[in-house]
Amino acid sequence: MKLWQKGESIDKLFEEFTIGNDPVLDLQLAPYDIQGSIAHAKMLGKVGLLTANETSELCVGLENILLMIERGEFVIEDGIEDCHSQIELLLIRSLGDLGKKVHAGRSRNDQVLTALKLFTKDHLKVIASSLKRLFDLLIAKSEANKNRLMPGYTHMQIAMPSSFGLWFGAYAESLVDDLIGLKAAYDVVNKNPLGSAAGYGSSFPLDREFTTDELDFGSLNFNSIYAQMTRGKMEKMTAGALATLASTISKFCSDVCLYNGQNYQFFELDKRFTTGSSIMPHKNNPDGFELVRAKCNQLQSLPNELVLILSNLPSGYHRDLQVTKDHFIPAITTFESCLEILISMVEGLEVNEHILNDSKYDLLFSVEKVNQYVLEGMTFRDAYRKVAQDIKAGDYVTDKELNHTHIGSIGNLANDKISDAFCEVYERF
Repeated sequence: MKLWQKGESIDKLFEEFTIGNDPVLDLQLAPYDIQGSIAHAKMLGKVGLLTANETSELCVGLENILLMIERGEFVIEDGIEDCHSQIELLLIRSLGDLGKKVHAGRSRNDQVLTALKLFTKDHLKVIASSLKRLFDLLIAKSEANKNRLMPGYTHMQIAMPSSFGLWFGAYAESLVDDLIGLKAAYDVVNKNPLGSAAGYGSSFPLDREFTTDELDFGSLNFNSIYAQMTRGKMEKMTAGALATLASTISKFCSDVCLYNGQNYQFFELDKRFTTGSSIMPHKNNPDGFELVRAKCNQLQSLPNELVLILSNLPSGYHRDLQVTKDHFIPAITTFESCLEILISMVEGLEVNEHILNDSKYDLLFSVEKVNQYVLEGMTFRDAYRKVAQDIKAGDYVTDKELNHTHIGSIGNLANDKISDAFCEVYERF
């Protein structure tokens, strides 16, 4: 059964090619299609296209299919194109001709787009919740380690004193900006396309405000043509937000992998999240952080993949849009799994103390010496040259006393302000 089929036979190879991966990917969309179909059926009853009894029977039939999905019994049968066709087929089997009435006033175009938006909304909320857990963990680690110094680097060379508190807090604040991008994507997704049909509305007296409220969308996509134009656009917006987040996570993992090595020894990893070597018995490899890094780097290609699929498409529906699901749905679930394992690994991340006692880090404090001379009355440029000459002559004496007080420095992390900023964005979801 295909929602568009009119009785003609089609080539078997062509059928398999056009169906693509939908029978697999659509298993994740099926519960959202049920949600959209129930709202649509209730709306048809409200405007008089279904009787009260028909509406009730359709809703019960759809809820029974949802129970099948939740029990893991729902499958897309051979020859059935997608979850939307399978759900309608099951309705017809259980309700007869009444099952054929559920599609009045909609196209598969707005049906699929509605399910995709509901799926994306739910998963963006899950991602935001995971980010909140990761953020809270980073802030807690920052506070717990605010007095533990570490070297800061520029050009991969030791630069100035830093702290583990400053380092953890940096990634926490990065998540604030990343969450802003995620919320912007959520706002684009959170608009109801149902009732736009194939992109040109319907002659039925549909109540699109009703389905907007039923499905808990924030607003409508008002113009029916534009509603269809958001297919692809909402995926690109979401992909951009995920790619930005993935960049933050990838950089964090790179830092951990680097700083965990024997040449740095800044961190101890929880051995439960490391692997060994088949030949070297001493190894405890940071494979978890490396795999999260790789997957996040891969996720950063998602916006470009979607842009290339959607490039130069005119307005209206095109089958090209089906291909976006192959990239979009797995990317979301992959990122969710990355966040879950990352949170567990960060919880077990232990900081090594007294790193800067090693003499190889003495030059980290050269700027402190420059600033000391400036405070004593010397110009900054003269102080800079004096310290440089002392280092060259071997006369430089390290002074490891620190007095950083400005906001955002080692001595004033401003974690309370960073937390307030995160919560302000998070509460808008």
